[in-house]
Amino acid sequence: MVSPNDPSSLPLRICKPESLDKYFELLDGKFSVKGFPLLSEVPSNVVFSPFLSIYKSSDAPLPLLQRVQALSHKGGFLGFHKEAPSDRLMNSIGKFTGREFLSIFRFKTWWSTMWMGSSGSDLQMETQWVLLNVPEIRSYVIIIPVIDGRFRSAFHPGTDGHVMICAESGSTKVTASSFDAIAYVHVSENPYNIMKEAFSALRVHLNTFKLLEEKTVPSLVDKFGWCTWDAFYLAVEPAGIWHGVNDFVEGGVSPRFLIIDDGWQSINTDDENPNEDAKNLVLGGTQMTARLHRLDECDKFRKYKGGSMLGPNPTSFDPKKPKMLILKAIEIEHAENDRDKAIQSRVTDLSPFETKIQKLKQELDVIFGGEEKSVSSGSSGSRSCKAESYGMKAFTRDLRTKFKGLDDIYVWHALCGAWGGVRPDSTNLNSKIISCKLSPGLDGTMADLAVVKIVEGGIGLVHPDQAGDFYDSMHSYLADVGITGVKVDVIHSLEYVSEDYGGRVELAKGYYKGLSDSLSKNFKGSGLISSMQQCNDFFFLGTKQISMGRDPNGDPMGVYWLQGVHMIHCAYNSMWIGQIIKPDWDMFQSDHLCAKFHAGSRAICGGPVYVSDSVGGHDFELLKKLVYPDGTIPKCQDFALPTRDCLFRNPLFDKKTILKIWNFNKYGGVIGAFNCQGAGWDPKEQRIKGYSECYKPLSVSVHVTDIEWDQKKEAAQMSEADEFIVYLNQAEGLLLVSPESDAVQITIQPSTFEIFSFVPIKKLGGTSIRFAPVGLANMFNSCGTVQEVEYFDSEAETCVKIEVKGGGSFLSYSNASPKKGFLNGAEAAFEWLDNGKLSLNLPWTESAGGVSNVAFLF
Repeated sequence: MVSPNDPSSLPLRICKPESLDKYFELLDGKFSVKGFPLLSEVPSNVVFSPFLSIYKSSDAPLPLLQRVQALSHKGGFLGFHKEAPSDRLMNSIGKFTGREFLSIFRFKTWWSTMWMGSSGSDLQMETQWVLLNVPEIRSYVIIIPVIDGRFRSAFHPGTDGHVMICAESGSTKVTASSFDAIAYVHVSENPYNIMKEAFSALRVHLNTFKLLEEKTVPSLVDKFGWCTWDAFYLAVEPAGIWHGVNDFVEGGVSPRFLIIDDGWQSINTDDENPNEDAKNLVLGGTQMTARLHRLDECDKFRKYKGGSMLGPNPTSFDPKKPKMLILKAIEIEHAENDRDKAIQSRVTDLSPFETKIQKLKQELDVIFGGEEKSVSSGSSGSRSCKAESYGMKAFTRDLRTKFKGLDDIYVWHALCGAWGGVRPDSTNLNSKIISCKLSPGLDGTMADLAVVKIVEGGIGLVHPDQAGDFYDSMHSYLADVGITGVKVDVIHSLEYVSEDYGGRVELAKGYYKGLSDSLSKNFKGSGLISSMQQCNDFFFLGTKQISMGRDPNGDPMGVYWLQGVHMIHCAYNSMWIGQIIKPDWDMFQSDHLCAKFHAGSRAICGGPVYVSDSVGGHDFELLKKLVYPDGTIPKCQDFALPTRDCLFRNPLFDKKTILKIWNFNKYGGVIGAFNCQGAGWDPKEQRIKGYSECYKPLSVSVHVTDIEWDQKKEAAQMSEADEFIVYLNQAEGLLLVSPESDAVQITIQPSTFEIFSFVPIKKLGGTSIRFAPVGLANMFNSCGTVQEVEYFDSEAETCVKIEVKGGGSFLSYSNASPKKGFLNGAEAAFEWLDNGKLSLNLPWTESAGGVSNVAFLF
């Protein structure tokens, strides 16, 4: 019997059924919203159905169901019907021209980014959603391709303004001809509300994913961490990790989490001894045809001896070694490319090329240290004592013994195990090498080494019936050896191998269920960062449990002109993925040319801050503007989003638009303005390229109303203030503004930024005193350092008490000088200037968790 309190047993009821047809209408080939044409030339085989006519039941919480119910008249579904069934069907849903749109499309298998235009023909292949500006009714309409049965869908550009929808199963054995709900349409007057409302409706309709609000995020979300990838690539090893963590601690910013990225697993290629690890792997790419041959750590981690780093003479590590390995590996890669070109040119004598390659490989082996041959899978190697004294378990135990603040240690793995999956007959799992088949929709995406390599080697796919056993076997072992979470990468590879497994939707369901069950059992339900996952299959099918994921694709360690692309990916993708998982703006390197540019965005992105610094390669002065000494961060309360005036603009190469992102702190709002111009997507060349003519200084206007105060209840109260103080973090300036004031105008150089903290002014002492706590001026997110504020206002005296976390210069605005200032109960000196700038130096007191109690008496 179904419980009477089971949400799925409660029918959605509309109070005013007559309102259903007032928003959308499909009639005589025109699809209209509130009477205004949105799409024309809609084919006769396209149908529109109101939300409630398609909805059946849902496991969503009752408050969410009620919220969707109240807005159900604002949305509905598009479908189409054809005569002949197929595994891949294309159909126009109509055309539009002369209407601004913002969209997200897949430019690689794994990654999405923004695109804008004014016609259906301007859309890019594999578009995940399109937001239309409808100023005629002061509203926005979003159209989202979705899952319908065993098919997923995406938009493609058509001719003459048409929008084509592609429905595909991923298997020639799975066909259909009719879809009632292949795309969802929703209207709202607010471009931020529309994302919440639309994805809430889809969550209720599909029942295959959960919203972020329903889940717990990983504990590392408000902390500082270190990822090993760019420090070592595949040459990661225990001594390097140890010295890397120690670098940060000695530099005054203690990591609270560590991600051991690719390079720790037991992998080899099909032509190697099935019981031995591949040797001397360095660069990403060399491992992409390799497969797991066992589920625990590789030889270099298995041989770690417990306590070896804790004594007075820990194993030394040359910080130059990783870079030497990388440079030598690049030489080998170039030599192999030269050989391959010679083969293509039909050169008959390849011996000079082979001789050079072998010589370089010998030199690489010398740099590695001429390590012993890998321990075979059936051997315990150098382990002569208990297993607990060696390997990953001993290593994680030693790390936590030495570095007390290290809360989390994550490791990397691909969704299918390794890049090439699991090697057949190497484990007790039923694994089979499956040839990869790319969807035609990916023809319009950017060339990608990872795709080339995976197609070259195929994937050793564990049968989906064993997905649960696969993940639990690996994760239960990892949890036992001290690993608290995983970074799951290469997620969107399942679509390549779905032919014999019921198609991409069914295969994904099997794998994501196994992953979710293991996450719940082994990593407290939230210890997972998803990566290379930006496609609607994942978000609609894989996120019942997963609550965090990498937002970008970019190269934060690459050439300077690409750095703005990374931020655009993050900001615009957050609009949709932020409804489902916590956006993670990814790592950067603190000694990179554009490190400060990245640091400014991470300060207000609302997610974790982590870097991938090389050992010895740090800018601690920069990091201390982001991170407290205890490894926590002054995090914003939500995820950052583009401001309304950026939604239908191109902040990458239109020569005029500065990216502005907004967020909230407890006692104020924040806007970051970033000059990202200089690179972006080229539809003709199907790649991201430089636009050097756009890399120049630009002016930008910033206003208090750029912050969407109504998106958070507490923030809405702040927006009612008559006046605000604005602190410009980089310019170190204070400005007094009101909602009626003109916008603040500044010029921003390429690859630089400004952060504007808007703090409401409190009127005290009748109305004679006006006060606003800004926060620590030495931190990028100044306002985020303010923990609590209390005002005491009486005829006798006026007092402000503030809790501030962090050390440095605490800044406030006060139109009058206080009579006295206090720090932790003792009278303290302060500085007050005629422009209202009130400052007081704060210490970092470890015993108090870095929190200072400040008071001003007026």
